[in-house]
Amino acid sequence: MGKLLESIKDASDVKKLNTKELDMLCKELRDEIIDKVSETGGHLASNLGAIELTVALHYVFDSPNDAIIWDVGHQCYTHKILTGRDITGIRTEKGLSGFPKSAESEHDIFVAGHASTSVSAALGVAEAKKISGSDNSVIAVVGDGAFSGGMIYEALNNAGRSKTNLVVVLNDNEMSISPNVGAMAKYLADIRSREGYFRFKDNLEHTLLKIPVIGKGMFDILRHIKTFFKDFFYSSNTFEHLGFTYLGPVNGHDVGMLIRALRRAQRIQRPVLVHINTIKGNGYEPAEKDPSKFHGVAPFNKENGELKKASSDSFSSEFGKILCDFAQNDDKICAITAAMTDGTGLRSFSERYPERFFDVGIAEEHAMTFAAGLAAGGMKPVFAVYSTFLQRAYDQVLHDASIEPKHVVIGVDRAGIVGGDGETHQGIFDIPILTSIPGITIYCPSDYSELRSSLKKAISADGVQVVRYPRGGEKSIPEKFASEYGDYNYYESKSDCLIITYGRLFVDAANAANETGASVLKIGKVFPIENELIEIAKKYKTVLFFEESVQEGSIAEHFGALLYKTGFNGKYITHCVSGFVPHMKVESAMKLHNLDFESMKNAVEEALK
Repeated sequence: MGKLLESIKDASDVKKLNTKELDMLCKELRDEIIDKVSETGGHLASNLGAIELTVALHYVFDSPNDAIIWDVGHQCYTHKILTGRDITGIRTEKGLSGFPKSAESEHDIFVAGHASTSVSAALGVAEAKKISGSDNSVIAVVGDGAFSGGMIYEALNNAGRSKTNLVVVLNDNEMSISPNVGAMAKYLADIRSREGYFRFKDNLEHTLLKIPVIGKGMFDILRHIKTFFKDFFYSSNTFEHLGFTYLGPVNGHDVGMLIRALRRAQRIQRPVLVHINTIKGNGYEPAEKDPSKFHGVAPFNKENGELKKASSDSFSSEFGKILCDFAQNDDKICAITAAMTDGTGLRSFSERYPERFFDVGIAEEHAMTFAAGLAAGGMKPVFAVYSTFLQRAYDQVLHDASIEPKHVVIGVDRAGIVGGDGETHQGIFDIPILTSIPGITIYCPSDYSELRSSLKKAISADGVQVVRYPRGGEKSIPEKFASEYGDYNYYESKSDCLIITYGRLFVDAANAANETGASVLKIGKVFPIENELIEIAKKYKTVLFFEESVQEGSIAEHFGALLYKTGFNGKYITHCVSGFVPHMKVESAMKLHNLDFESMKNAVEEALK
């Protein structure tokens, strides 16, 4: 850790530094973040792009009295360091969260893991401050990628007409995770091309105010004719039409310029939008060259950027390959992503079938209804989306795709426990959400072979079809349990105990059954639950259901209700996830919730006693 960084014990210490020292601090912060993230993995490119901005924010504003609210929050590592936190081991079980977390610090005002939420939250905090008589500022830091999500416009529409000390900092790096798409991205690019005016205006103001006696008067005259200046260079922009005072674009890697812009925003005391330009991955060549790769990265060699552990195949990449295979023989298959082309394994599809590939930006609600529209037009849309982000499209699945059934396939990626991203990203809520909607069919494959057969069935069927699969790759299944998969597979033994599970948990269930002699029922099509499965289960004295889902609304809960309706009088024990799951390794979380091999084995042995 650098000397200046060692002197920063709290955010207020930043204010003691001069301009030269602030630049040195930014360099030390960059080295610190690269060093720590190279060891544990985490969000790198977004954090490197926001270092100067974060330093300027803490230099100008007084956190936590002035509330800083981060959109998504994966760019908050500098903020954590400057507010007295050590990011060693970030995203690990005993380390800091990779996102803002109020339980960690009073400087983290609002949890953030999903995009486009910051302005809504910031406006709420700002109105609360106004009601309580505080004139402190509230700052929302939002990336340009979030402007492809509809919620941001709902918030801007309300915020612009408020009488609050709200500052929205638009961190414009031309990317979300995948490169930005859509009309707003083009609009911001157009504004970026006009940066000369704002640089000229900022430098002129700075120069005039330094002239003794007459400088202030000259500046006041200039300020009164700013409309003329602005119209001379370009017409008014959308943000001003929404009621914001617009400042920028500002070089987001020039601390001095950022400080001047933020001070100006602070003085205005009404809604202001400060537009800054940054480079994702700034200062670290591998991340600058490939910001998508270094968005969320595994541990890597900081000298050359190479991953310490070579990436292997995953359910996501396999999903993309299988979909490409099917699309080769069916020109009606289309693929949709919400700014996650690489994350959902659709890069190959986008390159092979560009006319049938749609990246709609961070807009899951739109993506779902768009898919329903494609289906209404005779296409076969496949929407690949992380489980945690599908939560945002519940109404669209229900209202637009299910009431008048449209044949839409939803590939639910990162289903189940995900690890280091923690509470905001765990895929443990999609099952209760989806099973509450009539007419939905859900498949949960346990390996790549079953993924192929499940996706084939889903594309060939009618209505809303869901194929959900976990983060990471497949595991080796014990030989005696390897077989051709149907909608379910029943491995019968002489035991009075039956294990029921699905997805990747089947591997541990099979190993537990191998050691204990229990029977196993592996469900491939988990919903709706077929009567045959209930008939199998009711023959046993003890039924154990293991599932990577919260208990309420789980397949296990639905199964138990149906089982007891048949008059079953044995023991029915469910092992599901309880509550929100914090950041930790997947293996640790599985053990914590009794979903690992040892827990399954112990549960069976206890039942057999």
